[in-house]
Amino acid sequence: MKPYIKNPDQLGTAIRARRRQLKVTQKDLALTCGTGLRFIIDLEKGKATCQIGKTLQVLQALGLKFQLVNPGDDHAGQGEKP
Repeated sequence: MKPYIKNPDQLGTAIRARRRQLKVTQKDLALTCGTGLRFIIDLEKGKATCQIGKTLQVLQALGLKFQLVNPGDDHAGQGEKP
């Protein structure tokens, strides 16, 4: 089972780790996503007020998924139920 992200700090840490894994600079990520460098820095630091639309652009650019899961759903991460 994959870990759940429960707060902005954890999201920022996951984004930073993926960016580094891909060997992409913060500046290059910002250019790719059409955001400012300051936004990427704040997002990676876990700033709670970062815009969701821009955050989703960053996740997509890094090849990360954003998935909502109902509490107690035993099928999380296994695709849709039949």
